[in-house]
Amino acid sequence: MVKRRTINIGFIGLGIVGQGVWKHIQRNRAELEQRLGARLVLYRAAVRDPAKKRPVRIPPSRICVDPLAVATDPKVDIVCELMGGTTLAKKATLAALKCGKIVVSANKALLCQSGEMLFRAARKGRGHFYFEASVAGGIPIIKVIREGLVANRFDLIYGILNGTCNYILTRMDQESLTFEETILEARRLGYVEADESLDLDGWDTAHKAVILGHLAHGNWIKLRHVPVEGIRRITLEDIRWARDLGYKIKLLGIVSRDSQSGKIFVRVHPTLIPKDNILAHVDDVYNGISVTGDIAGTTVHIGRGAGQDATASAVISDITDAVSALLGKPSTLPAEEEIGGEIFPAPEAELADLSEISGHYYIRLNVVDKPGVLAEVSAVMARKEVSIASVIQPKVSLGKRATLILTTHTSNEKIIQETCRNLKKLKNVLTAPFLLRIADFKD
Repeated sequence: MVKRRTINIGFIGLGIVGQGVWKHIQRNRAELEQRLGARLVLYRAAVRDPAKKRPVRIPPSRICVDPLAVATDPKVDIVCELMGGTTLAKKATLAALKCGKIVVSANKALLCQSGEMLFRAARKGRGHFYFEASVAGGIPIIKVIREGLVANRFDLIYGILNGTCNYILTRMDQESLTFEETILEARRLGYVEADESLDLDGWDTAHKAVILGHLAHGNWIKLRHVPVEGIRRITLEDIRWARDLGYKIKLLGIVSRDSQSGKIFVRVHPTLIPKDNILAHVDDVYNGISVTGDIAGTTVHIGRGAGQDATASAVISDITDAVSALLGKPSTLPAEEEIGGEIFPAPEAELADLSEISGHYYIRLNVVDKPGVLAEVSAVMARKEVSIASVIQPKVSLGKRATLILTTHTSNEKIIQETCRNLKKLKNVLTAPFLLRIADFKD
């Protein structure tokens, strides 16, 4: 009988995701070991509070409070960094890579901020860095782009990348609940990050979009160059008016590349999607990603994007790849130097200007209800050469206030943002204009 190699797995952080990984490996250990040809040992875990009660049973002897002790332990083969954050997590990850270990991470913020540094550390220390769980939970989108569609050039990748925001927008749409009502339920179910701005203001989606941009084009786009808008200003009325116009509102992360100039643009914002688009029907905590390649055309990938099990599944997928690497088995997974651009160097990313991003727009205005206001608004838009496609004034009693819904013909981001700033200056416009993009993706 051939003796199986023992693979020791260390955990840095044992929160919801870490406990899910631990639980599922314990439950499915025999099958995983049979498939991989190795013995898996849940060897050690660094946690903030060893005395905290956890749903999974972990022997006290396997728990410590020092992440660096796990990262540098010579007996640990695979380090699962699941603590989050970009300070101590970064220090521990770099320490593990310096020791030549394989690191598996679900930390999209760290990867977005320091991905280039992490890959460089992996190459120098002869370690590996796997990050399937950092984007889209249960959808293996990173493997899809890096392996299944590796022969393609990608002009457009867009998708619903945050299950929390999608859950909120779905409840608003299907049950006519306000944003405030749905966020309370999302908190109760544990869907919202401790720092709610990560979800609600679009930053979680932005981190993931930057990672997808790197995978697709080999360039790290700085987060400061990514226009980011969240969902806090979306009202129940916006949901209803979008429905009447034939759309649904989804928060999208978008990575586009002009096929002629090669310029890249990454952005995050709520978007009106036509009801005949597949992603318009991706609801609740599910994610959906559309990937358009020059060879394969458009493929759409849908799966659970939030919750313990979906993310744990992606982490375990990376652990199995890591075990295969440790056993010297052939893998289609490219080395970090390939995705980092050293073997096949990518040109420096040239970012598209706002004036080069065109589309149709939806603008909601809260105005004084009196004659001549629409004429004032139209004059401002005409001066910026923004052509109005439609005007809706809902017949709702708001006292001396009224709401105007405008949609536009083709304009561009620079002009439409200047137009909104000018509209805000009108004395009869009571609040800042609310802008939504109308999807016209050519899939």
